[in-house]
Amino acid sequence: MMWQNYQLGNTISKATEAITLWQTEKGAMEISRNTLAIPINLGDQRKGYIFHGDGKLLLDTIVETEEGAIGKPVEKKIDEPFLMLGGTEETQPHLSTANREDFTKMGYENPQEFVAKAEDLCNRFFRGRVHSRQGFDEDHGLIFSFPNETGKLDMLVTKGSKMVYKAMNIVFVSNENKVVLKSPDEVVCAKNGKSVIIKKRKSVVVNK
Repeated sequence: MMWQNYQLGNTISKATEAITLWQTEKGAMEISRNTLAIPINLGDQRKGYIFHGDGKLLLDTIVETEEGAIGKPVEKKIDEPFLMLGGTEETQPHLSTANREDFTKMGYENPQEFVAKAEDLCNRFFRGRVHSRQGFDEDHGLIFSFPNETGKLDMLVTKGSKMVYKAMNIVFVSNENKVVLKSPDEVVCAKNGKSVIIKKRKSVVVNK
C-alpha cells in the first residue's frame, strides 16, 4: 500500500533496548525494549517508523506568567501504535529482527496483524497531507503522531528549540523565549517574561 510514494518496509524489527527517540529541556519521547517497529520508506530511503510497545511521552507545557504558572505537564503512556518521521539514523542501530514471540507479547497472532494496524495509522496520517513527490526531510526535525481516546490523532512536531504539540484539549507552541498555550479555558501568550492571558467565556444556562 502506498501513500503518494510512501510505503511500509518489508522487515519488522524490535528495539534491543529502551530508546529515547527525542529529548530536549521541553520533553522526551521514549520506547521500551522489545517495542515493535516497521519502517516507513520513500523509494529506497527510510523516512520513519511505526512503533508499538510501551512508550512514554513527557512534555513541559507550563507557561510562566506574571500571575503565576499556567498549565500542567503532559505525561502520557503510549501503548497503541504511533508514527515517527525523522530520526531514523539514530534509531536503526538499536533495532533487530522481531520474532513470533515478540508479536505475541504485543497481542498479535501474526506479523500481518501488526502490518494492518500500521497501514491504518499511515492511512489516517497521510490522508490529505502528501500532495507531491517531495518527501519528508530530516532537516524538518521530527514528527510524532499518536491516536487518542476519540480516535483522532495527536501531533508533536519538533525541530531544535521549536516544538508544536496539538492534542484533544491543548495546543502548545514553544520557540525559544516565545510560548503560546491554548486550552479549553484560556489562551496564554508569553514572550521575554511578559504575557497576555485571554480567558474564554463560558456560556451559562439559566433555568426559567
